[in-house]
Amino acid sequence: MNTKRIPESELILNKDGSVYHLNLKPEHIADTIILVGDQDRVAKVANHFDSIIFETQKREFKTITGILKGKKLTVISTGIGPDNIDIVMNELDALVNINLDTRMIKPEHKKLSIVRIGTSGSLQKDIPVDRFVLSKYGLGMDGTLHSYACEQILESDIENAFIKHTDWSNRKARPYIVKGSTVLATLLSSNDTFSGFTATANGFYGPQGRVLRLALQDAKLNSKIDNFSFNGLKITNLEMETSAIYGLAKLLGHEALSMNAIIANRANGTFSKDTHKTIEKLIKYTLDKLVTA
Repeated sequence: MNTKRIPESELILNKDGSVYHLNLKPEHIADTIILVGDQDRVAKVANHFDSIIFETQKREFKTITGILKGKKLTVISTGIGPDNIDIVMNELDALVNINLDTRMIKPEHKKLSIVRIGTSGSLQKDIPVDRFVLSKYGLGMDGTLHSYACEQILESDIENAFIKHTDWSNRKARPYIVKGSTVLATLLSSNDTFSGFTATANGFYGPQGRVLRLALQDAKLNSKIDNFSFNGLKITNLEMETSAIYGLAKLLGHEALSMNAIIANRANGTFSKDTHKTIEKLIKYTLDKLVTA
């Protein structure tokens, strides 16, 4: 354990002692955290709470903590992309595992349970819109985790198979694969969920194979991703946060799982006729599972 004081330049705090980006103090959060991308979705989750304890917002990071059926829950918006996830995960961990007054790592580690409720597009024809995907693995094409000493948590055999299958360009960041929480997967899985690899891109257009005016480095990459399989598991969906959540959670000693509302199917070109209804169903499904744990 690091016994050195963490400098002000590395752990930045606001004048009131809250962590810099999230604007939170340790007493503001629960041990169970729900992450959503859209700040407007925070209120949609919190509308299910029986009572509200605390709320705040700074930039795209909106937080509401409340009680549902006797269980304390916190919902936080992350914004879009793995770079924002890097901020959120590190600051959440700092709230529970660093003494913000002394700037020292606490001697006893505290574990958070972190569940992402997000929207995503399916890559497989047999996973239709308006259904849920539980991400068994996060497949990162974003490179975020390579900034950390992370080799011990990676699924290198699957990575090597994916790199070979896609003929991955060595000019891009090496894909990384991290398994999600088996504890949360057991809690949140059911006959209503599909499972597989969730691929995380570092952009919405080119990195996800969309073409407007710019040519792609590999125009066939999406079809290669669609066809990848390892021990019967396929890449179910493509989004922009899961792999970074999984990697940082595992490195920091937390449980994390991603739940995805499928609002588009890239394989057959369909889109949900009522995205709000689908997202609301996933919110209620996830909350019901969490409070009955």
